[in-house]
Amino acid sequence: MEFDIENSNSNKSDCYPSVTEIPFINANELTYNKFFQNFMLKNVPCVIKNVTSQWQASQFWIRDDEPDVEYLLTKYGHNKVTIYNCNERYYNSQTTHESVFADYLKYWQDYNEDSALPLAYLKDWHLKLLNQNDEFYEVPEYFASDWLNEYYTACSSDDYRFIYMGVKNTWTPFHADVFTSYSWSANVCGRKKWLLFPPGEENLLRDDMGNLPYDVSNSKSSVKCFEIIQDSGEAIFVPSGWYHQVWNLKDTISVNHNWVNGCNIKKMCMSMMKELEAVRREIDDCRGMEGFEEHCQVMLNASFGMDYYKFYEFIKYIGLSRMEMLENRRSRILFHGYRIGQNHILFDLKAIQNVLEAFVNCDDINSLQYFKNLDVEPHVFLQQIVNIMENI
Repeated sequence: MEFDIENSNSNKSDCYPSVTEIPFINANELTYNKFFQNFMLKNVPCVIKNVTSQWQASQFWIRDDEPDVEYLLTKYGHNKVTIYNCNERYYNSQTTHESVFADYLKYWQDYNEDSALPLAYLKDWHLKLLNQNDEFYEVPEYFASDWLNEYYTACSSDDYRFIYMGVKNTWTPFHADVFTSYSWSANVCGRKKWLLFPPGEENLLRDDMGNLPYDVSNSKSSVKCFEIIQDSGEAIFVPSGWYHQVWNLKDTISVNHNWVNGCNIKKMCMSMMKELEAVRREIDDCRGMEGFEEHCQVMLNASFGMDYYKFYEFIKYIGLSRMEMLENRRSRILFHGYRIGQNHILFDLKAIQNVLEAFVNCDDINSLQYFKNLDVEPHVFLQQIVNIMENI
């Protein structure tokens, strides 16, 4: 299946101040181009209904809209998983421990008999990464332009594809997603309540020290937010910078991705640069030390999850891939099986060009030794893309 857009010159424009409600749309009434134009480009959330009905997970993992514990135990019981204790705060997250999935399923059954047990939430399970040939779900067409997982599945032993499983009343603290990325979450079964805050509204919730809240259950009435109830089979699109908090209203299983593409790569880059400035301020008293800027990159990677080196390798990989796609139509099949169209390829290259034009003008690019020893330096790669775009 191919996804494409009508116009490769589509312009991004955030319009969330004008959003008055979050639309629910049937999947059979929503084209990729409509989703791209009305939601990704505008950075506006939506809920897409009837997304998971054809998934193997919907056929085998659940019975009567409840998790089929026996099947899950037989299929995945030996897997190692991470469990979050919703009753114990750890900074602005929750305490965690490693477990075996079989033990969590045993807890799940015990909790449904004794709800006085602690609230334990299985999150961030890289099930697809660990079981590459298990086709338990399909990436919905709307979310097919996923640079982050395209890169990570090809170039590392990590990914941003997760399974969440939580008993009734488990919850996730107030947060925004990694890298200022998009996220999507599709319920295989169960029901969730979401509170979504448009970008900037989170600042009205900061305390006198500038810290964000852990729990927004009793947020200020003057702060703009949207409450959404997400049922089985529905996928929610959470745009970049939309802080949110989530509760499981029933026993729930969901498939979740964090993702970045040409629509929000500039936000990711700007967010990374902002975080680097925060790192510099934090250790400003060490500015005279040898290798100060390299040390800042180490700290940036620790706090942001990526540094300038990794970011460049990431966008270079996507850029080279799109350049190859222009020359060879057989290379247009992405990691999840979708084929990308010509207009989308050109849009992606233009987005990378725009980011590189900002990136190569950073002082760090000229001072860090790393960028002086590359086979393809950032300014050279930028010129390659410019030459291609000028000859289209």
